[in-house]
Amino acid sequence: MTELHLWLRHEVRSTERRTPIVPDDAGRLVAAGVDLTVEESPQRIFAAREYEAAGARIVPPGSWASAPRDAVILGLKELPDRPAELIHRHVFFGHAYKRQPGATGLLARFAAGRGALLDLEYLVDDQGRRLAAFGFWAGYLGAALAVLQHRGRLTAPLRPTDKDALDEALRAAPGDEDFTALVVGALGRSGRGARTAFATAGVEPTCWDLAETRDLDRRALLDHDVMVNAVLATSPVPPFLREEDLDDPARRLRTLSDVTCDVGSPLNVLPVYDRTTEWSDPVRRLRKEPPLDLIAIDNLPSLLPRESSADFSAALTPQLLDLGVGGPWGRCLDRFHQACRELGVTEGESGRA
Repeated sequence: MTELHLWLRHEVRSTERRTPIVPDDAGRLVAAGVDLTVEESPQRIFAAREYEAAGARIVPPGSWASAPRDAVILGLKELPDRPAELIHRHVFFGHAYKRQPGATGLLARFAAGRGALLDLEYLVDDQGRRLAAFGFWAGYLGAALAVLQHRGRLTAPLRPTDKDALDEALRAAPGDEDFTALVVGALGRSGRGARTAFATAGVEPTCWDLAETRDLDRRALLDHDVMVNAVLATSPVPPFLREEDLDDPARRLRTLSDVTCDVGSPLNVLPVYDRTTEWSDPVRRLRKEPPLDLIAIDNLPSLLPRESSADFSAALTPQLLDLGVGGPWGRCLDRFHQACRELGVTEGESGRA
């Protein structure tokens, strides 16, 4: 492989505990000849010294802005507002290709600095399948929080934990009433995670996927106590829930967990809320009567940071070892250029992949 300089940045979001590369895989990258720089981070689940032991160079948080131009900046969630011009290639979840709020501004920063966004959501194989994803853990936690909320056992603020402790909390206790649950998008990664969490909780959910959502039975949807949405729409579809559904006095639905959190996008299948919920206040009451509670946290896997990071890193590391101009990374770069054109962002000579 050509010489590659990867720069693992600190995440600015205080609740982001995950990392795209865990120390064991950092050692694999270094052994393969990758020049690896890792920023210190007070909340990352793995300490900087673990990366240093794997052969990485440790630098202060936020120093990526002055990194050599050929460094590839690796992260997960949103960038800080500065610098205004992004000169590097960045690998992270940009959430900027479906006209989400702030999309044009982010892409304009890349255009101004002649950098490029290699969005992890669009790192796919020849059949369009994601090559590295947190979907299973997002679905698992989306369903887990819904169960705990519906059983009156969800406490705030949320705190990171491990799977054994969460599984113990999910198991039904004496006095817990039975309830019905629906997973929409049940056959995908997130749907599989949601089904696993419900099984741990002793609940057998109704499972819907493409066939059921293509001809949506809205009455059947509203007749469930709990719903988990694990559908990430890529083209316009009729919404699964509408304001008039929430106002239906016969609605049985009481707890809604949106794993996808596509707020602000024209492709949002749940346009009944306008902002996500947070670790500090994870539940929002959408209706008082009949009551309906919403959980919509956009970094759910960070609540199980060790497990979710390890899975994601194992999938991403082989792709990083093959980071180049073609294949999946070439498709990422093509999608970046396409998004810039769609949003009317004028590029310079950007995007060396």
